[in-house]
Amino acid sequence: MDKDAKLGYKAATTPFFGCKRHLAMTPKRIITAAVVTSGEKGDGQFLETLVNQSRENGVTVEKGTGDTAYSGKESLKLAKRAHFQLHSKLHPIISNGSRTSGQTWDFNKDAGMFVRPPGFMAARVARTGKTRSRNQSRTYYFDTHHRRVCPQQPECYQLRRRDKSL
Repeated sequence: MDKDAKLGYKAATTPFFGCKRHLAMTPKRIITAAVVTSGEKGDGQFLETLVNQSRENGVTVEKGTGDTAYSGKESLKLAKRAHFQLHSKLHPIISNGSRTSGQTWDFNKDAGMFVRPPGFMAARVARTGKTRSRNQSRTYYFDTHHRRVCPQQPECYQLRRRDKSL
């Protein structure tokens, strides 16, 4: 019995007992960094360690690819701070919040804007909220001229408004 092994999950209904390995590789699949953890540990929290180990091993990190575990706030900040591109699917809770499946929105990382069904991108973004504290948030505004063709018009847009915010 391995005392370091713990119960982890590959999916909500797929548990495993053991350890996890977190790897960084080149496009030619040469391993440049590795971290081994117990099964319950998340993946995204080891991105910085993997990037640092790879750089210590002489590898220039220009981009990284990972699953949704690597799309957390800290991973996105790290990619910006360490000057590499991070390619990972955003976790639905980040891009959709508490919306139901019929109300899902996508976030286009390249444009830095939300895209709502059926493909309308936000027209602008503004910082809103308190100005003397860290409680500011981003508000995304969408052109209301799309409301004529929007299938979600009744639940989304209000008549006589020039824009819609998220």
